[in-house]
Amino acid sequence: MPANTETSPARLIALALAISLGAALSLGLARFAYGLLLPAMRQDLQWSYALSGALNTSNAAGYLIGALSAPWLLKRMDATRLFILGAVFSCLWMGLSGFFRDTSVWMLLRAFAGVSSAWVFMTGGILAAQIGARAPERSGLLIGIYYAGAGLGITVSALSVPPVMAWAQHIPSAQFAPWAWGWWALAVACLAATAVMLWPAQVMRPWLQAGQGSVAQAASSIREAKHHWRHLLPALAAYSCFGMGYIGYMTFVIALLRQQGSSAAQITVFYALLGIACMLSAPLWARLMRHTNGRPLAVLNGLLGAATMLAALSQAYGWMLISGLLFGACFLQVVGSTTVLVRHQWPAGMWAKGIALFTIVFAAGQIIGPALVGWISDGAGGLQRGLTVSALILWAGAILACWQKPPVQ
Repeated sequence: MPANTETSPARLIALALAISLGAALSLGLARFAYGLLLPAMRQDLQWSYALSGALNTSNAAGYLIGALSAPWLLKRMDATRLFILGAVFSCLWMGLSGFFRDTSVWMLLRAFAGVSSAWVFMTGGILAAQIGARAPERSGLLIGIYYAGAGLGITVSALSVPPVMAWAQHIPSAQFAPWAWGWWALAVACLAATAVMLWPAQVMRPWLQAGQGSVAQAASSIREAKHHWRHLLPALAAYSCFGMGYIGYMTFVIALLRQQGSSAAQITVFYALLGIACMLSAPLWARLMRHTNGRPLAVLNGLLGAATMLAALSQAYGWMLISGLLFGACFLQVVGSTTVLVRHQWPAGMWAKGIALFTIVFAAGQIIGPALVGWISDGAGGLQRGLTVSALILWAGAILACWQKPPVQ
């Protein structure tokens, strides 16, 4: 495609950065910030680790519903509209979260947030793949920028939630707990992200409309491509292990830091550095993302397992920082590696289905992970044993990914 202002490197990077706010909203704010607020909520609401994990399991179940419903919705609206619709609903659920203390209501709110988050994250992946297709030589970097955007959400939550909660503690006769104000701060951040996301959605809508002809062309190759699903079974299995293993770390690592006696400032530094490492991870792994076999999945799952095991075995804050930096530098690039596989495996008209398939197995793993780790953590060995299980699951995913061959041409 000839170079022009629409496809200039600077413009494509700007679009990828703006789209990355979808990952920041759907994962960094609507999903992972729960782990940051969990210690205060557990103390106030008297939740066990099992119940705390079950709430994240509810969120993951909603995420699965969102992943299953997205292809149906994408037949009725383009990806940019579902991208913004999911963001608006996510803002709503985040804002409502501060008003309720009842566990059953919380189960529903976390499930609803999971549905809308899946819509945003999936369609954002589709849009990122479209951006990458306009500069194939930079596609790994452009797709990586999108997924690294979740790090921005993590960093924003780390720098905003603790100060807001500390401020809320000094409100005279406060009707709501400090953690409620934390959720409202996150809702405001989601609204700001949604406002910025309107620009790339507007710019890219004509791209998708112009590509409708390619969908018809792709339909003739769907029958031939169906047997390729089985070709990706190792990657799908490895990705399910990733979903099951990483979520235990993201759900309970803040609780582990609190248990070890870390101060509020130390927790803020840890979580902010994890988010910054995530934001900077795209260039770090751009060369690895050029591989179209299971190597990226294997390497990244293996490193995530090492980071999780380090947290499980260490009591020193310095080692916990190293664990967080390593984890942040790797975990969302695993998601990017699956988008690379989909781009190489199927024509553009089938990218939505391919991304949906990986999202479904990812969500299935996330459903099991939090409840499993929470249940184990309530027993002997506590959070350390629960995170050890998460590390072993991630390493199993690394082994499975080694069996993934390059896409069938």
